[in-house]
Amino acid sequence: MPSEKILEQKKQIVAELTEKLKSACAGVIVDYKGINVADDTKLRRELREAGVDYFVVKNTLLSRAAKEAGIEGLDSVLEGTTALAVSKDDHVAAARILCKFAEKNKSIKPKAGFVEGKAIDVAEVENLSKLPSKEVLVAQVLGGLNAPITGFVTVLNGTMKGLVVALNAIAEKQSA
Repeated sequence: MPSEKILEQKKQIVAELTEKLKSACAGVIVDYKGINVADDTKLRRELREAGVDYFVVKNTLLSRAAKEAGIEGLDSVLEGTTALAVSKDDHVAAARILCKFAEKNKSIKPKAGFVEGKAIDVAEVENLSKLPSKEVLVAQVLGGLNAPITGFVTVLNGTMKGLVVALNAIAEKQSA
């Protein structure tokens, strides 16, 4: 039986982990078995630069924290070595970085993930990783909204140009 001090530490870890899961907009659970220190350092740096928290976590503690955070359906993947990457702002950053890293380095394998409190499987994590960032999506939407206006201005400009050419021809004809 674990001592009271150890149980309190574990309860504190679960509480902190639950808070991270609740405040995150998205996260990815990975199997990191066999990764070397250099690759792990490179991965952690890339995740940190993107604003993603990445840490190794015990499966039982993550399972309890996920239940407390209201995320169901992750227990089936919580076995073996487990690390968690969570992002508070960008829904695709963790998935994009980890899936891209997994293509080059076979020691990292995505297991599952979550978006806005809903569990997603590996296929959905890979689909999420292929989405552009939020800024690119906003730019695409604004470009789509701007296209009709640009077309309208072009048409008006062409009509005005035609009118000016016609008036100029009439003026030249009358002066001759």
